[in-house]
Amino acid sequence: MSLPKISEIRELSDQELAEQILEAKKQLFDLRFQQATRRLEKPHLFKHTRHRLAQLMTVERERQLTAKNSDDGKE
Repeated sequence: MSLPKISEIRELSDQELAEQILEAKKQLFDLRFQQATRRLEKPHLFKHTRHRLAQLMTVERERQLTAKNSDDGKE
C-alpha cells in the first residue's frame, strides 16, 4: 500500500473533503484503540492515516486561505 497522493485530494469537493477528514480522525482513533488493547495487526496504518489526514487538512487550509484572499480582494 503506497502513501496517498495529494492530487487525488485536490479533486474532492469541500463536502467530500470534510467527510474524509472526519473519517481519517475516526480511523486514527480506532487504530489507537486497537494498539491499546494489543489487537493492532498493521502498525504501518498509523503512518498512512496520519499522512492522509495531514494532506486533507493542508488542502482544507489552502482553500480557506484562497477564499479569504478572494474575499479581501472584493472589498
